[in-house]
Amino acid sequence: MSIRFEGRVAIVTGAGGGLGRAHAMGLAARGAKVVIADVGAARDGTGRSLEAAEAVVSEIAAKGGEAMAVGVDVANSTEVDVMVGRALSRFSRIDILINNAGILRDKSFAKMTAEDFRLVLDVHLMGSVNCAKAVWDAMRTQNYGRIVFTSSGSGIYGNFGQSNYGAAKTAMIGLMNVLHLEGRKHDIRVNTLAPTAGTRMTEGLVPPDIFALMTPESITPGVLYLVSEDAPSRVILAAGAGTFARTLITETEGVYFPEAERTPENIAARFDEISDPAKELEIEEAFDQTYKLVSMAAKAMGIEMPKR
Repeated sequence: MSIRFEGRVAIVTGAGGGLGRAHAMGLAARGAKVVIADVGAARDGTGRSLEAAEAVVSEIAAKGGEAMAVGVDVANSTEVDVMVGRALSRFSRIDILINNAGILRDKSFAKMTAEDFRLVLDVHLMGSVNCAKAVWDAMRTQNYGRIVFTSSGSGIYGNFGQSNYGAAKTAMIGLMNVLHLEGRKHDIRVNTLAPTAGTRMTEGLVPPDIFALMTPESITPGVLYLVSEDAPSRVILAAGAGTFARTLITETEGVYFPEAERTPENIAARFDEISDPAKELEIEEAFDQTYKLVSMAAKAMGIEMPKR
């Protein structure tokens, strides 16, 4: 079955280059009308220009597609609201939001200033929050929406010198989990992309021959699936160099300790058992974890748990 986007309207942030441009071009090639949202800043977030966004709009128009350029600082909720208002005024609906805009202020935690930490969180985390919040009511009203947040291996697994970036990127997963629950009755599906791509954000960090494999275009097919009509929801999709994998967060079954045995020494002695992945579970929501943990205690004490 072919995945198409005729009649759909998409906003892609950070779409003036790199991954955002590739996503926007991919959507337009399959029929979507696209809002190219880009502040035109340097990698560290300084400066401002609409030139890159307008160039992408011209590329799309030259191929018969329709797009509009908006210079927007996603960390500024007022600018985001104006952007969404313009998109609704022109296209009457918003079906897809791909949160891709980001900056880097890399330094070891010992050398990083609070300002650099906060600025990266403002752009990545609050920028994604601002954009999702701005389109949320429209998606709820039309009972349809597809949202993608952009995480990173730096957030999921860690990367030296990126405590600010890693914290922001891990936050994308928590935001996805909650919006998945709150949006599902309105058919708003929310997913997270964890890409590794050769862009200006990663240039110089990997050898040139490896960098050449990591094209933004090799990642975009995964994003197009995540925003499609039959998209999943609450998925973390890792992607890079044409390889796609699903990142799963699981929890071991656990070990119950009677009250008299609840000592740090006993936990240390049985930590391998506590960590045993043989019966690990994928937890759907926070109360599922609560239910699992308390059920083990209730079973040991002969208490019947209420059915869910």
